[in-house]
Amino acid sequence: MKRAVGIIGGSSCSEEICKLAYRVGYLLAKQDIVVVTGGLGGVMLHASKGAKDAGGITLGILPYGKEEANPYVDIAIPTFFGLARNHLVIRASDVLIAIDGYIGTLSEISFALNENKTVISLFSWKLEKEKITKGRYLEANTPEEAVEMAIDALSHLKVF
Repeated sequence: MKRAVGIIGGSSCSEEICKLAYRVGYLLAKQDIVVVTGGLGGVMLHASKGAKDAGGITLGILPYGKEEANPYVDIAIPTFFGLARNHLVIRASDVLIAIDGYIGTLSEISFALNENKTVISLFSWKLEKEKITKGRYLEANTPEEAVEMAIDALSHLKVF
């Protein structure tokens, strides 16, 4: 079974953040890891494009219909759940990488930690580590470091 890493972040972002998201998606796909996103623009689009350019598979879990998926989504899951679909992004991901992001990204981080998942922050929210009682919240400074941390976290998961 292929492993999946969720890339979460804002639906709009700066050029610098777009480049980081692209690189993370690219590096994950080169390791044969499925890239899961919310399927829209910004961080989600650039991570998906990076994964596609590396020959990878992308999964987009959309707030509404398939027509809103960015052009780099291979498998589009329409939920018609609006922002509640954030929880599905978390459930579909073995590990998550948060890149930049707004309040929606913070909600996904919270869901992931409550699910005892590892979240790697790449210039995303600063959290008080002593208040995190479930999951793991790690901070990376480069796409390469974030992907290395994600691969390490995946290696500690049980295979079903």
